Amino acid sequence: MSARRTDEGSVVVIGLGRFGCHLSGALAAMNHEVLAIDRNPEQVQRWSAQLDRVVQADATEEGSLRQLGVADFGRAVVAIGASLEASVLTVLALVELGVPQIWARATSTKHAKILDSVGAHHVIFPEAETGERLAHLIVSRMLDFIEFGDDFAIAKVCAPEAMLGRPLSELTPTGRYGVRVVGVKLPGERFRYATDATVIAPGSMLIVEGDIEQVQRFAEFS
Repeated sequence: MSARRTDEGSVVVIGLGRFGCHLSGALAAMNHEVLAIDRNPEQVQRWSAQLDRVVQADATEEGSLRQLGVADFGRAVVAIGASLEASVLTVLALVELGVPQIWARATSTKHAKILDSVGAHHVIFPEAETGERLAHLIVSRMLDFIEFGDDFAIAKVCAPEAMLGRPLSELTPTGRYGVRVVGVKLPGERFRYATDATVIAPGSMLIVEGDIEQVQRFAEFS
């Protein structure tokens, strides 16, 4: 059996409808390796010129996904919306392959409950999200993310271990992190504005702001 790849930034996107294509393009623009899969040859041909790796396959078949090397990818997104059965069977196949992070599109509350029960780690409703925002959440450790224009973002992240027990005056806004902490939620408390005197405790969540690249990089410390 081949060793699993160490690059957890690789993503499989299954289903090339409007959402799947938008998400694939957003991930590719962020320089993540993307393997896009769809069972419809017309969709595969249509998007093969715009995406680096587009493959025609039945993603409900575990064997087909295994042959494509999907088991070696760090994340998979099931973007299928037209068929509940295909969506659920694809998630089951990914679970059997042991894909570490499975994100699945739901079209209803009932659909979401089924996806959760069969092993999806994250259930999403893309009608209420943008492809770019979901792309950032899927490939990072951010808990939430809002982008303003092309170069500024606010994100919710878990506090990095290196920040624990130290006041924010020693850590931001310059230096190693390059972001500004504007809010903090200490364990058992509500979110509040952060000050230079705020000391970060284990289990804290932070609201940080900065340019998109800095915010993404900071999230990797969490």
